[in-house]
Amino acid sequence: MAYNTTNFKSELKKVEEWLSKEYGSVHTGRATPMILDSINVESYGTYMPIKNVASVSIEDSKTLRISPWDKSQIKGIESAIASANLGLSIVSDSDGVRAIFPMLTTENRSKLVKILKEKLEDARISVRQERQVEIENISDLPEDEAKRAKEEIQKAVDEANQNLEAIFSKKETDLMNN
Repeated sequence: MAYNTTNFKSELKKVEEWLSKEYGSVHTGRATPMILDSINVESYGTYMPIKNVASVSIEDSKTLRISPWDKSQIKGIESAIASANLGLSIVSDSDGVRAIFPMLTTENRSKLVKILKEKLEDARISVRQERQVEIENISDLPEDEAKRAKEEIQKAVDEANQNLEAIFSKKETDLMNN
């Protein structure tokens, strides 16, 4: 009976999804509503994601428009975005809030690439940890079956690392070319 690596592979997929989500929160100078996904706004005594209290749309390539369904939420949204420290300029009016993405300087781009590399390394560490757990799980198997399982695990790890590298390269290209 061959060793089943389905759960292991799904854990590796979760690491890839995590990295993609983390990279979505790093702005590349282009307006994207995903950057606001991690921000919660106090609304009627509870904290909710911005997308649950307002519509978020792209006004132009550098501006997001946040239009709350309840206009009394404008100040709360404005302060939540400001306290998230995303480097956005915030302007509010009677209809909602504008989040303006600043032009990225070469220095800022370099800092962001460094952050991207740190997140990539965190993802690689997670992959190595998952591999270690899986290798411990196969220690009870017969020697030849354990060897085949280790090869299959390593193949999955190599593929996951390639996918992580591709995600990084795509984001780095986006960042440097905007």
